Amino acid sequence: MIRSRKFEDHRGYFTETWSQEVFRALGVTSHFVQDNESYSRQSGTLRGLHFQRPPFEQAKLVRVLSGAVYDVVVDLRPSSPTFRSWCTATLCGQNAEQLYVPRGFAHGFVTLEPNTIVAYKVDAPYAPRSEAGIRWDDPSLAIDWPIEAANVILSERDRQLPTFVDACRQSPNIRDTVNLV
Repeated sequence: MIRSRKFEDHRGYFTETWSQEVFRALGVTSHFVQDNESYSRQSGTLRGLHFQRPPFEQAKLVRVLSGAVYDVVVDLRPSSPTFRSWCTATLCGQNAEQLYVPRGFAHGFVTLEPNTIVAYKVDAPYAPRSEAGIRWDDPSLAIDWPIEAANVILSERDRQLPTFVDACRQSPNIRDTVNLV
């Protein structure tokens, strides 16, 4: 989690959301090439868990402009000691927190408030043939989402995403280096 300095007064606030020099000092050396933004009308809208297969993997710098999200990342790096592990963060428009998602992770979030806007930078362009994902409710991952399954709002695409094991089988860089049994 990265917290930017926020300068507030009677007019509102100013915050610096990206500084190559500051972020490099924090270990973030990504060269961002694209900005994306999503708007979700309803609380309970879930997007993800998405990733791009090599060689089009993306690092992301995620922040919430308005509303709030429960953000989840899953480690897909087979050689990592945290492979298959997940972590979470709650981001909201009122604070100046951002989440850096390195390459090799799946990413998703569920909105906690209506009219939520999420902005994120990526360090590789969108590559449609490389896009992939994992079911948000895969029992083998057992992600602790703060919402009941019956209340989740999903796209048809996200509803059809494979399980973690099936996603790994479809990704040669993962499939060839791990035992999926």
